[in-house]
This record gives sequence, C-alpha cells and structure tokens, in this order.
Amino acid sequence: MTSDGRPTAVDEAGEAARPRKAPARKAQTRAIVLPETMTVQYLAEVLDLSPIDVIKQLMRNGIMASMNQVIDYQVATLVTTAEGIRTSMAEAPTAAKPPVAEGAAAKNSATLTVRPPVVTVLGHVDHGKTSLLDYIKSSKVADREVGGITQHIGAYQVESNGQPITFLDTPGHAAFTAIRARGARVTDIAVLVVAADDGLMPQTLEAINHAKAAEVPIVVAINKMDLPGADPEKVKRQLSEQNLLVEDWGGDVISVDVSAKTGAGIDNLLESILLVAEIAELRSDPSKPAQGTVIEAKLDRKRGTSATVLVQDGTLKIGDFIVAGSAYGRIKAMTDDQGKAVTSVPPGAPAEVLGFGSMPEAGDQFTVTNNEKDARSRAGEGDKSHGARPGQTRALTLEEVVNQVDTDAVKELNLVVKADVQGSVEAVRGALERLVDEDAKVRILHSGSGAVTESDILLASASEAIVISFSIGSEPSAERLADRMGVEIRHYNIIYQLIDDVEKALHGMLDPVYTEIIVGRAEVREVFEGRRGISIAGCRVSEGRMIKNGNVRVVRGGTVVEDGTIASLRHFRDEVNEMNAGTECGIILQGYNDYQEGDILEVHRQERGRR
Repeated sequence: MTSDGRPTAVDEAGEAARPRKAPARKAQTRAIVLPETMTVQYLAEVLDLSPIDVIKQLMRNGIMASMNQVIDYQVATLVTTAEGIRTSMAEAPTAAKPPVAEGAAAKNSATLTVRPPVVTVLGHVDHGKTSLLDYIKSSKVADREVGGITQHIGAYQVESNGQPITFLDTPGHAAFTAIRARGARVTDIAVLVVAADDGLMPQTLEAINHAKAAEVPIVVAINKMDLPGADPEKVKRQLSEQNLLVEDWGGDVISVDVSAKTGAGIDNLLESILLVAEIAELRSDPSKPAQGTVIEAKLDRKRGTSATVLVQDGTLKIGDFIVAGSAYGRIKAMTDDQGKAVTSVPPGAPAEVLGFGSMPEAGDQFTVTNNEKDARSRAGEGDKSHGARPGQTRALTLEEVVNQVDTDAVKELNLVVKADVQGSVEAVRGALERLVDEDAKVRILHSGSGAVTESDILLASASEAIVISFSIGSEPSAERLADRMGVEIRHYNIIYQLIDDVEKALHGMLDPVYTEIIVGRAEVREVFEGRRGISIAGCRVSEGRMIKNGNVRVVRGGTVVEDGTIASLRHFRDEVNEMNAGTECGIILQGYNDYQEGDILEVHRQERGRR
C-alpha cells in the first residue's frame, strides 16, 4: 500500500492491479453456489464484480469472452480462485438463467459474427505513433517515410491471441477528422500515444478533443518508458486535467506503459484494445454485400486507380461491382495489407482494390451493387450533388442557430474557440461555459491559441460546430476550406460582443415559450334556433373583441365545455369580421349547438416569446 491507500501489487502480466472496492470478499467463510453453466454477466453479478474485471481475469487465463457469452463452472472457478472466493457447483442448473442464455444465442445468430476492432492511433508529432505500429506489425514503415513522419493514411491488420485488430495509421488527428467530416464512422477505438518524457503537447490536446467529438473510447499508450526522463505519473496528472481519468486513479480510461523501442507493454496494450472491443460487442454480417469506407486512393500509371478500403459489413469479393461517391467499377484484383493477393475481404479488414474507373476520395462510403448499371446510376447521383459527399454535413451559422426557435433539433451549441494567447483562450472559454441553461448548453469541442487552421475547420464541419476567433485571424487555406465546407468563422475583438452573440444563439436553441392571450369575452344572453338545426348564440361583448374564425372556448360555471372556432359572426343580418366591447352580435361555433344562457365565450390566441 502507498501512503494514499492505493495498492502497488503487480499481476502476472505486469499490469498495475486495479483497486478493488471490496477486498473483504476474500475473507468469506461460506462457499458461493454456482450453476453448471452461466453467462459472464451473471458471474459478475454473483461475485459483486464489474463485468470488465471478470473479462480481464478470463483474458489473463487465455479465454476470450463477452458479457453475454456462456461459460461453464470450471472456467468460472478461474475467476473465483483469483478473487479468493470458495465455490461449489449446484446439483441442478438454476432456472433463472436460461432467458439470458437464449437472448445471447439469439444475438449471436449464424449470420451475425464478431468483427475485428478498427483502431486509430493519434498523438503529437514524434511521440512514436508510427514506431509503435512498426513494432506491432514488425515492419519498418518509418524508414520509408520522408523524415520519418507519416505522410499518408495506412491500414494494417495484426493478430493478438489469435484475434485480428485493424490499425489505421494517420498523419495526426486532421486525417482522422477529415474522414469523419464526410460522414464516415470508421474508428471503434482511439489509441492516444503520449511520450512519457514529454507529456501532453498541443497536438495531443487536439487529438483528445477530436476523439471525444467522435465519441469513441480512448486507450492511452504512455510511450518511451525506456528513457531515463520518463514520468508516467506526470502524464496521468495531465490527462486528469483533460477529464481523462485513468484506471490507476479510479477512472475508466485504460492506460498502458509501453516502449516502441524495446517492445515492453505492447502485449498489455493489445490486450486492453481487445478488452474494450469485447465490451463494445462489435458485430457484422459477412453474408451481406460489402459496404465500408475508402481510406485512401491513388493513381498509378501502370496499374490504374487503386483504393485502400476498409470493409465494415459484408464480404468484398473479386468481380463485385463497387461504387464510392461518383466513382464506380468492377473489382479486378485485391491485396491485403502485406501485399498478398486475396479473393475476398471479411468485415473489419482493410484491402487495396483495383477496378475503379475514376478516383474516389478518402471518406467516401462504398457499397456493392448487383450490376454495372446500378453502379453507374448511383455514381451519377454522386455527380449531381456537385461535390457534396454522401453523409457530409454542413455546419450551422450563428444566425441559423438563433432562428431555430421554431425547432427542437439542436440543444447543444458546438464551438471551436481560438484566441491570440492562452490567457485569452481561458478567459473566453470561461465566459462561454458560464452561459448555461437547463435545456441548452455550450459545448466547446476544442480551444487553443494561434490562428484558425484547417484542422479546426475539419473538426467544426464534422461536428456541426461554429468557429469562434478572438483577436486572431485565420490561415488562408483554412478560410478557403471553411468556405468550401460551409463552416462559419466568427471573428471578434470585443469579448462582450462575442458573449452576447453566443448567448442569443443559445436562446435560439431553446423550445419556444407560448403565452395565452385573451382577445375578448362575450356573454350569451339568448339562444336562437336557425335553419338546419343550427343554434345561434345571441351575445353581448363584455371586453376586448370577438373575431371571426378566432379560437374560442365556451366556459360554463368556471368549466370549459367546448373549445372550437367561430364559424359565423353577425351584427343583426350582416356578416362581420369582428365586434368590439359593448356591442351585441350573433355567434355560430363550428359543430357546436349546446349553448346556454349565461355561458361565457372567450376568444384566445397563443403568443410566442423568448425565455
């Protein structure tokens, strides 16, 4: 035990033991009775453990299982023995568990299978992203890159404990967001690489914000642990300041100490990725026609157009007709990430395909069609969109947000905030975060000092956000990209104007408030029988005015007995549009004849106002 009460024991895998809430379980004197078979979730409930802890313990024993998977008594004892809990097997299976097992069996049907997780590696430049992947897949990608820095997107697949994992190596968070900006949800897990001797840097913070905006789980890899100046506790403290609390500190974010140079901790990292994937229960149907996302595309003079694709559902085969955006063709050949020719690609796997007639764009979502005619037709629809990609969204302007008082579509105002210096960033961010309402709030996706960059625009486009610039300009390339993607950049030099505009937008997101206005009242003095059995109420207007076609309710003894519309309003024999206070009139309500003397007719309307 440390001075603050945290355990320091290390398990067999070298991973710091997670603090247990109830260590007193090991002192139990009675045995827990378990059935012959049970689900992992049931075992966790009986042992009063988190399902994550149970899955972890099974993985340490080489058993991969999801929460709904059925295990037998012998497997369950591996967990109970590690927890110091004595068990015995029941003589007959418990009747309470078959519904759970049946539900799990229904979910894991013959056509729905587990697919590999897709992992994106993010982080600051030179913190070891590509070197980490190099070690994992035992290749030397960094040696082939200009200056050792990744200049393109690559997709690779590796195996850990017999289970495949697909990695996307990106040149930082910008490409990660560029794909998502076109409507593609590619990544299942984001691995955040942080150098232990350097800590969190500006690009690291941006990567965190991009991963949060994409709403994907984060696994932290604290790299360069082999260096003398490595300080993982400093990294964990900095992560906690970004609302990422690691498991060692009582949070739910998995962090692993690794070294891309020596390979230390790599197995633990892969195990953690598989654990997160098990919890997410990633499923796909390999029997369907393939669909997925284009990761990158290039034109080769000898081979023609080639595209790296990620199959997300179904199985991609040679001879399939494929369409992505405005590009289409028939697959002539496919190679896996090792350059080996393949005839089919299962869900969750990447491949390079040949056969597109023109070049698709990164982020285009591809589908397989029945024939070339269908592929050509869908590609033609992509051409008619004038460059707009399927699924691509356009961020709202501040005026459009203000005018959303008629809708309830938006309840959260997404902002990207940039300022000249960090002090201004903190001041603006603090002022905006204080603009709260019970039904609407400001959500700052990213904030930082310096000019507005293309990365900021990509993040705003992907998240339908507005870019707020305070006392700083924008890069010309960012301005052009914002204009092309429909992202609004608002420049301010006075903080009060900035706050006022955002506050107006925030109020515009709220549901409208309606106030009822009583336009006029009239008392029924006498009831006349008209033609065709229609009753006419002879009234005197006591206040306000009565309006033809106005909404009116009949109040009798303080109780509303009818709410309808004035179909006819007469002064003697003349049809009129309105009658003012102090005058007498005849009133006919649409579909109502049951008037009584003394009834009060109230004309009312709803008036919209702001909160």
